[in-house]
Amino acid sequence: MMNAHANLALAALAFPAHMPNSKSSHIRSRRTRRPLLPLTMAAHPPIRTNIGMSTHGSASGGGEQAGISSTDRFRMIDFHHVEFWCADAASAAARFSFGLGVPLAAESGLSTGNTAHASHLLHSRSGSLALLFSAPYAQGDAVTASVPSFDADAARRFTADHGLAVRAMAVRVPDAGEAFRTSVDAGARPSFAPAELGHGFELAEVQLYGDVVLRFVSHPDDTAIPFLPGFGSVPSSGATPDYGLTRFDHIVGDVPHLAPVAAYIAGFTGFHEFSRFTADQVGTAESSLNVVVLANNSENVLLTVVEPVHGTKRRSQVQTYLDHHGGPGVQHLAMASNDVLGTLRKIRGRSTMGGFELLPPPPASYYDDVRRRAGDVLSEAQIKGCQELGVRVDKDDHGGVVLQIFTKAAGDRPTLLLEFIQRIGCMDKDENGQEYQRGGCGGFGQGNVTELFKSIEDYEKSLDASARLAA
Repeated sequence: MMNAHANLALAALAFPAHMPNSKSSHIRSRRTRRPLLPLTMAAHPPIRTNIGMSTHGSASGGGEQAGISSTDRFRMIDFHHVEFWCADAASAAARFSFGLGVPLAAESGLSTGNTAHASHLLHSRSGSLALLFSAPYAQGDAVTASVPSFDADAARRFTADHGLAVRAMAVRVPDAGEAFRTSVDAGARPSFAPAELGHGFELAEVQLYGDVVLRFVSHPDDTAIPFLPGFGSVPSSGATPDYGLTRFDHIVGDVPHLAPVAAYIAGFTGFHEFSRFTADQVGTAESSLNVVVLANNSENVLLTVVEPVHGTKRRSQVQTYLDHHGGPGVQHLAMASNDVLGTLRKIRGRSTMGGFELLPPPPASYYDDVRRRAGDVLSEAQIKGCQELGVRVDKDDHGGVVLQIFTKAAGDRPTLLLEFIQRIGCMDKDENGQEYQRGGCGGFGQGNVTELFKSIEDYEKSLDASARLAA
């Protein structure tokens, strides 16, 4: 069997070698660039790697390389944060904090000496989940920016072009400068050269797709800095409860052409193919899409790339995203919870008060099938809870179960969605006897992908005013 990189390389031959250009693809740095240093791993705990073949719900049997030492060109420790560029950071952050139960943890702006941008960081008390919202000031000094890659003019264009959208997907790495140089040497398009932020922090960026960048952040394990240097901590008042969201499980990007984008990302990261679904596997009678999920060696950083399929009865929901977003971008953020049913009840309780509205549930007959497929893992009370909330359920060949649900569009445009997910099972023990859950447990089950695709398609139909009037 060919390995994942060979599959991606062959797939890329079928399409033009095209990557969308970004309006802000030039390299910029306003701080001292670090000299070239060797990549040092000793100061960080070892990443647990999977032994043998990974076949988590993959229609193509991807992930073959996950157990072969390491396919990664450099180590990614985990997702670090996601940054939204927006017109008013305070309002956007307040809405997400209220709706998702993620407290405000740090800020940067005029009160901290930053005249370039206002930034508000939400950070879960239950885990590492971090959402950053940034907006430009009318006038300011770029040198004072706490996020050195921030560009006020580019942020204004970004917001006008894309609305509420993700600008940066950040991952923590042992050495941001080394990750940047390794990526660029392997074909990544540079966006922001490595910059030292002080206190052992470093930041760099490469282009991912469209106007989205992949941001590398490195910092000491024992740092007392709340987020990045230049951010001030916000004391916890207890006014904002924590709903139990822990981390980003995976992040999904919609693009016009999947193969060249997937090959580009796998090429500079060394990621392997975790899952793949094609139109005939996950589509509906009216529309469809193609999906590839890429993963790092430990499979805790999952990047999904999706393309539309044309020539179907309805326009693909991916094409709807591309049209309204104005090109490629992050289509949804999947956030994990260790008790997704409890988390969803709290989120649903605020959905009519300015929070986020969940997609409608599937028909009751769907949960009869859930009992057959996953009744040996989920209790009857859990299955009834899934039915009450509309949670989709799937189980892979290794006994891992995945619970998933989407919100309706998070903003005015039918673009950005939020997903909530819980992975159950796949427990293992490390060399010290400590129990942990293997990365990507339960995979991306074909049944869930189909059901979730259909639920979004039905939601889009509800937005089609011309169709409603005709009916």
